[in-house]
Amino acid sequence: MAGRIKASDIEEVKRRTNLADLVGDYVTLKSAGVDSMKGLCPFHDERSPSFHVRPALGYYHCFGCGESGDAFTFLQRMDHLTFAESVERLAARIHYVLSYEEGGFQREEGPNRARLLAANQAAAAYFVSQLASEEGAFARDFLTQRGFDAAACERFGVGYAPRGWDGLTGHLRQQGYAPAELAQAGLVSEGQRGVYDRFRGRVVWPIRDTSGQTLGFGARKLYDDDQGPKYLNTPESPVYHKAQVLYGLDLAKRAISRGRRAVVVEGYTDVMACHLAGIDTAVATCGTAFGKDHISILRRIMGDDSAAEVIFTFDPDEAGQKAALRAFSEEKRFTAQTYVAVAPDDFDPSDLRLHRGDEAVRELFTRKVPLFEFALRQAISRFDLNSVAGRVSALREAAPIIAEIKDPSLRPGYTRELARMLGSELGEVQQAVRAAGSRQQAPSGDPRGGRRGAPSRGGPQGNTRFAGGVPGRSGSGGTAAPFGAPGADPRAEQDFLHEGDAAPQAPRITMSSIRLNATTLLERDALMAMIQQGARIGDFLMQQAVTAQMSEPNLIVVRDAVGAALPALGTDAWLQAILDAAPETHSDLVRGLAVAPMPERRAEQLDAYSRDVVISLLDRDLVSLKRELLARLQRVGDSTDPASRRIQEQLVALESARRGLREE
Repeated sequence: MAGRIKASDIEEVKRRTNLADLVGDYVTLKSAGVDSMKGLCPFHDERSPSFHVRPALGYYHCFGCGESGDAFTFLQRMDHLTFAESVERLAARIHYVLSYEEGGFQREEGPNRARLLAANQAAAAYFVSQLASEEGAFARDFLTQRGFDAAACERFGVGYAPRGWDGLTGHLRQQGYAPAELAQAGLVSEGQRGVYDRFRGRVVWPIRDTSGQTLGFGARKLYDDDQGPKYLNTPESPVYHKAQVLYGLDLAKRAISRGRRAVVVEGYTDVMACHLAGIDTAVATCGTAFGKDHISILRRIMGDDSAAEVIFTFDPDEAGQKAALRAFSEEKRFTAQTYVAVAPDDFDPSDLRLHRGDEAVRELFTRKVPLFEFALRQAISRFDLNSVAGRVSALREAAPIIAEIKDPSLRPGYTRELARMLGSELGEVQQAVRAAGSRQQAPSGDPRGGRRGAPSRGGPQGNTRFAGGVPGRSGSGGTAAPFGAPGADPRAEQDFLHEGDAAPQAPRITMSSIRLNATTLLERDALMAMIQQGARIGDFLMQQAVTAQMSEPNLIVVRDAVGAALPALGTDAWLQAILDAAPETHSDLVRGLAVAPMPERRAEQLDAYSRDVVISLLDRDLVSLKRELLARLQRVGDSTDPASRRIQEQLVALESARRGLREE
C-alpha cells in the first residue's frame, strides 16, 4: 500500500503548472486569441489544427477527436502514466516537494514508469561519471579523435559503460532499484546466473524525450574483442519505443519549431556534429527506419506549414539508397517540403566535420535536392539503361515517383528529365507517368483543396508500381504519335503541361454546395458576418471566432482563410487577403459569402446582429464543452473526489467565459 498524495499538493501542482508550456514540449502551439492557443492534435492525425489549449483555465480540448482534460490527463495520455505518476512528474518539473499520507491509494498494477525513468536517469549519471574515470580514457580518446571534446560530451550527456559485468547493476541496486525494475528498463540482461549489465565496454548516448527525460540508451562498441553488434540500443520497454523517439529532439525541438526546418541524419555522432557546427535542428532515428510515427512527431513540432523543410541525409551505400526510397514512400504524409543532402566523398556529417570543418557541414545543407529527385535517380541507377529491358524496368520504377510529386507543376519538367535520362521517347514516358498516377489510390474529395495523394486519417495508400509494359495511346486512327514527334498534335503536349500530369481538376465550391441545416446555417451566417462586417465585429471576437468549431468541411476551409487574413482586418485588402489564403477551389464560395445579403436588413441593427451571430457561434462551443464536463462530473460520482472539484472549477471558469463574451 503506497501513500496517497495530499489533495492540497495536487491542486498546488496544477496551479503552478503552465499548461501551454507543458503541451508545448509535444506540440507547436500558436496564438488563437485571448487565453487561447492551438496546434495539431497529438492524439490523432489531422491536417488542420483543431487542438485548443486555454492556459488560464488549465484545460485543453480537441474538436477533432474529442480528447480533453487538464495537465494531469495530458501527461497520462501522452506518456501512458497513472494519475499519481503524472502528478509526480509535474511536481518534479516545477521542483515542488510532494507530501504523502497513508492509506486509501493503491498504485495500479504493472511497471512503475516513474521508477523506470528514474533508473534511466541514474544510469545516465553513472555512465557520465565513468567516462571521466581511468578506464574511460580509451572512450575519451575515441571521442576526441572524432572531434568531440569534453564540453561536447557534457552537452549531449555522453558516457561510458565499463567492461565489467555488473558495474551498473551494483550501482543501481545500492540506490534501491530491484533487478526486476532494471530488467524492465532494459538496463540489464538476464542469464542463468542472474542479471548482468546490458551495456559493457561502450560509449553510451542517452536517448531522451522532448521534456528531457531519459527513455533509453544507444551504445557503440569500442574494443575488438567485443562480439556484439557495432551499435546496441535499449530494447523495447514500458518507457522506450524506438519507432516513437528521435535522438536529439530534446535539444532540437525549439529550433525546429522556430525555423520550421528539421534535419534527419543517421547516427548519434552525426547529430552531435551538426549541432556543434550550428545545425541545431538535427535529429536521428534510433536503430530503426524513419517511419510514420517519426513524421507525426515532426509535424506536431513544425506544424503543417507548406514552407517548412525536412532535410534527410543518407549514406551513399545500398542501405542508404533503400532508406531514401523508404523515406520517399512515406513522404506524402508531410505538408513540408522534403529534401536530401549528400556529402561529398561519401562522408557522413560526422566525418565531414572532422575532415573539412564546421563550415563544410553548414554548406552541406545548402546543396540539398528534392527528395523525389534523389529517389528518382536512385531508382533508375539499379538498371542497365543500355538495354531495352533495362530502360523499360527503370521506367516502371521511376514513373510512380514522378506521379507522386506533390507539386503538379513540377511533374512535366521531371517527366522530360526522366525521358532524357532513359534515352526514351517523351510521349512514352508521359504515358507511363499518367498510367502510374491513375493507378495510385489517392484519397478522394479533400474538402480543404489539399493535394492529390495527401494522407487521410487512415494514412496514405501504398505506392502502386506500374506493372505492365509501356501502354500505347490508342485513338480513332490507331496508335497516336508520341508528344514532340512529327505528326503529333501540338495541343496535346500543351494540355499535358497545363494539366499537371493530367490530374483531374477539383470541383469548385459555391454557396449552393453548402447543405444547410440548423447547425450549418449558424456557421454560414457567422462567416458572412465575419467577412462583411469583420472590422465592426472587432479584433477580440474575430480572433476567437476563427478558432470556433464548424461541422461543414467547406466552411472550415473559409474559416481558416479568414484566420490567416486577420492581419488585413479593417483594410481595403481584407477580402483579397481572404481570397489569397483560400484554395482556388473555394474562391467562389468566399466571394459568395462576401456579397450574400445579410439576414438582418436594418442598417442600424447590422452591427449588433453581426456581433450576436459570432457570439452565438462561440457560445455553441462553450455549451458543448459544458455538456462534456457535466457528463464527466456525473461519471466521477463522488463529489469529494479531487477530480470532481477540478471539473467544478472548470465549469465555473467556463460560465465566466460565456459571460465575458456578452460583456465584450
